[in-house]
Order: sequence, then structure tokens, then C-alpha cells
Amino acid sequence: MRNFGEEFGGTFDGEAGVHSTVDLGRTFRSVDKIAFAARRFVLRNPAQLSKTVIPAATTEEPAIHVVSASRQNSDRKLAEALAQLEAKEAGRERRTSILLLGRYRLSEPKNLFQLRAAHPKLDISFKTIHASKGLEADHVFLLQVFAGQMGFPSEIADDPLLMMVSPEAEQFRHAEERRVMYVAMTRARESLTIMSSTEQISEFVGELVKDLEYGLTADDPIFAKAQVCGECQGQLFPVPTRNSGIFYRCEHAKFCGNWLPACANCGSGLPVRDKRSTRATCECGRIHHACPACPDGWLVERKGPYGKFLGCVKYPRCTGKAKMKRERPQRPRRRAEQTRAMANRR
Repeated sequence: MRNFGEEFGGTFDGEAGVHSTVDLGRTFRSVDKIAFAARRFVLRNPAQLSKTVIPAATTEEPAIHVVSASRQNSDRKLAEALAQLEAKEAGRERRTSILLLGRYRLSEPKNLFQLRAAHPKLDISFKTIHASKGLEADHVFLLQVFAGQMGFPSEIADDPLLMMVSPEAEQFRHAEERRVMYVAMTRARESLTIMSSTEQISEFVGELVKDLEYGLTADDPIFAKAQVCGECQGQLFPVPTRNSGIFYRCEHAKFCGNWLPACANCGSGLPVRDKRSTRATCECGRIHHACPACPDGWLVERKGPYGKFLGCVKYPRCTGKAKMKRERPQRPRRRAEQTRAMANRR
């Protein structure tokens, strides 16, 4: 469509590619905080046709919400979010429409029948994003938004034979997946809930959370604790461990692979490098020695064959180290000094 005039435009007065463009900018579906966020998201691609959006209505409340879930509790988190929404919509005369969207058919909840039975005031249905084109609902839940081959954005490569007959590929990363995300976002009239992953944070979720202009809210403090990755300038998100601990992993796990443990003092914060000094300070107040060899590590006490030393928390990925400062033993006071000290006490 971007080259419509060149491909199909007519000729008039010696000029080729003559055509007319009508901008269908008014949306009769989404509120402003969804419509403007979706527009901002899809236009991150500079090759995308510009869109002038006039929303269907305005709202003062946040309209896009992120719910983080693990593989073990994703069903429970979805059920809880639906229950909260049902309670909020209790005074509504008609049934509230809920559209569950998935990038693939396999995202359909296995307990969909039970969800419908548990929430009789909600009209719950499931569609893939592609199948939902032209549809709408009061509230949309975008399921299984995680990083990976079958995640969203999808990392499945097109068949080489298809690429031979397709237009030249766009240089912007995940250009087509970004348009698919735009479709998902604009199915919602009043709210969009993105079911994210604590283990494999989607690149799209990372972008939406990082930019405050999108106006997202999140139920989990892990998104509020996101930090800048020192190796690729992406975001480091806290990830819960099996023993209730936390470590921080880069959103670009497949390409960057950077990760850091949480502060040993509080167990949850991430020491942040102070560019003006050699310190890394955690939100709990603990000050660490910054690693001299990497951009975001800090030094902890280690023991080697020659005794104790300070080594980077990212060892063996980083071998930065420093000598431990030895405390000088206090020399015994001279008799005159001791006498003066005793006299002062008196």
C-alpha cells in the first residue's frame, strides 16, 4: 500500500502515479489512551504510513494494563484479572464482552469453558489476532506475550520460497509483527490487558513499559524496577527464581544474554553505577565497588589460591577484580599519649 501510486496510479497531464489518498483516521471503537498508544507504537517504524487518529471517546483512567505471569500461575492470573473486571462492571445492564487474543491458536486457554462458567456476566470468546480483524470488544486480553519463537513478536522465519515472491523485506525490526500488535491493541473499546511473562519478557512489552508516553500500568513491581542494560542499552528486568529470589536479565536475552544477581544486602534491588565515581549504589542504600572491567557489574568478596580478593559478580563472564584493602593495625599509644588521654577523661 505504501507504493500504491507507483503501482496503480494513473497518468494525467504528463504526470505518472496520480492517485488520491483518503485518511480513515476516525476510530469508532477505542478510547483515546488506547488509540493514541497504538498509533505511537505502529509509527515507530519510519516506513509506516502516517495515521491521524481521532478516538471514539476519552477516559481519565489508565486503559492499558500489563499483568506479569509465570508458566505456573498464568491461568490463575488470568482468572483473577477477569474476576476483578467482572466486579468492576457489576452495575452494567448488558453483558460485558471480553475478547481473548493470541498470536497463535495454541494460546487459547485450555480452561476456557470453566472461565465462561465462572464469570456468567462476561461474554468471553477467543480469537487469534489475524482472525479478529474487524471485530471489537469492551475489553481485550492479549495472551502469552513472551519472547521466543512462538511468542509475540513471533520469531518464526518466513519460508524462503515465499520470500522470493514477496516485496522487499523491511529493514525495521519486527515491522510486520508491529502491525499485528496494532491490530490487537485496536480491537479494544475500553481497556487492553497484556498478559506478559516473568521469565521471557517480550520485546514489545519492554518497549511499552519503558516509554511513559504509552501510559501503561502494571500489577507487578518488577516493571517498575527495570534498569538499563550496560552491554546493549536495553532493559534489565527482575526475574523471580524458584527459591523466591530475584535476578536481573536483559530483555534481549537471545542476542545480549546479560544478567546480574540482585543486591546481596536486600535480595531484590540492583546496584546502579554512579558515573561520577567508582561506586554502585542499591536502592536499599548499600554501596558496592563498581567493577573496573564491565559497565554494570560490581565487586564482591571472593577467595582464591592466594587469599581473599574482590571479583565481579558476573564472573566468569567478567574477570574484573581488585585487591582488598588491608586494615593497618593500630600502633600502641606512647606512654605520654596515654597519660594525656587519661587526664582528659578526668
